[in-house]
Amino acid sequence: MMPANAPMTAAPDTPLIDLQHADFLQSGISLCVGACDNRGMPTLARATGCRLSVDLRQVTMFLSATQASPVLRCIRENGAVTAVFSRPSTHKTLQLKGRDATVGGLQPGDLDVVESYRCKFVRELEPMGFDEILIRSLLAAPPADLVAVKFTPVEAYSQTPGPKAGEPLRAQA
Repeated sequence: MMPANAPMTAAPDTPLIDLQHADFLQSGISLCVGACDNRGMPTLARATGCRLSVDLRQVTMFLSATQASPVLRCIRENGAVTAVFSRPSTHKTLQLKGRDATVGGLQPGDLDVVESYRCKFVRELEPMGFDEILIRSLLAAPPADLVAVKFTPVEAYSQTPGPKAGEPLRAQA
């Protein structure tokens, strides 16, 4: 039996992400990608969109290669990555961790995913008093500067502030 606070890990035939989680991850929330170099020095960058594979086993995050260069260097060094997904209006937060992250180019349709994300994030933050121009500036990156970080989640946690923060993510039945 697994201890109550043990991280949720995927069985070979079961993805960590269910459909409810997938909707949340792609809903226009705050997206950050973190990594550490081989000495353990952490770094973080804001992502500008997220795409999940059809089988929900892989996550692809889109980042500005210029702005995220320290994160990308770490990922290329060791493949370890963490992604944090947070809804600013409620503070609902999920964290995914992977060990096989790779950096690559965009696929057809990815620029549409990025633009859709930017629009959704504007809709999330505008009611909180943030101007669209500020939000779009925060997420701005020329298409040629965008890269895709793809990984398989091997750990997943709820990080919403409160008594259940840090608990392993549980798929909904």
